[in-house]
Amino acid sequence: MIASVNTLVWTVVIITGIGLLLALALFLVARRFRVEEDPRIDDVEHVMPGANCGGCGFAGCRAFAQAAVAAENLDSVYCPVGGNDVMKQVAAILGHEVVEKAPMVAVVRCNGSCTARPKTSVYDGLKSCRVKSNLYAGDTGCAYGCLGCGDCVAACRFGALSLDPETGLPVVDENKCTACGACVKTCPKGLIELRPKGPRGMRQFVSCRNRDKGPSVKKACASACIGCGICQKTCRHGAVTVTDNLAYIDPALCKLCRECEAMCPTGAIHGVNFPKPLDKEAVKARIQERQRKEREAAAAAAAAAADNEKKEA
Repeated sequence: MIASVNTLVWTVVIITGIGLLLALALFLVARRFRVEEDPRIDDVEHVMPGANCGGCGFAGCRAFAQAAVAAENLDSVYCPVGGNDVMKQVAAILGHEVVEKAPMVAVVRCNGSCTARPKTSVYDGLKSCRVKSNLYAGDTGCAYGCLGCGDCVAACRFGALSLDPETGLPVVDENKCTACGACVKTCPKGLIELRPKGPRGMRQFVSCRNRDKGPSVKKACASACIGCGICQKTCRHGAVTVTDNLAYIDPALCKLCRECEAMCPTGAIHGVNFPKPLDKEAVKARIQERQRKEREAAAAAAAAAADNEKKEA
């Protein structure tokens, strides 16, 4: 009995001793190889919104703070959720200057509502755009359009996205959108884009991603871009380009004149937050009058050049 007790005691003592030695070894190793962390990392993390959404390109707010402290300037780091206000605080902590960036917002580049883009098949699988996209092109004739399962809605941590039951398309609440980009990364069709909000929230964009040729596009969706190029010819600012049968509006060049929107034959170009409804007929009349004057001016210039040639001869 006594021998058993002694054995038990010695076992406890030995295990305890081994534990203490290992703890001491771990303490010495940790002390020897510890990395001193810049206290400004905690300060920067403290002013971050704490969303940990990854919209900045880093794993979370802590990783962003570490990158910001290590960077020579703030040109390559930006928190889309906190925006310019948070970046000003970060700049003050780190002693850097920060250039304000235009606020961004998500836009859905699909115009194919349930009526414009009728279904050609019935999907009866898992309600996931990612799964649906991996199985086939979709349940409509457009292989580029929204799949309507709401993966983007689930990905948004700020409640800025919802599915419209009438159109079947995602709707962005710009008052809640932080431009974190989670919906952009989630959409398997690449239909969501971050664009500048624009002055007073006004902006224009082509709500379509279909790159097929016009006739097949019209069969699949009545509201799709058919790549006709009328918008590009109409734009006087070089903001509209047509590549691979698809128009695109450069927000940096767009002057928000809405002429391309008025001339689009399918309604694929969307204008948002303009104070007045678009009067297409008035805009078309203005364009026609301008083009008439341009033709007259060109004819007058050609006639004057011809007269000069005759005089010189």
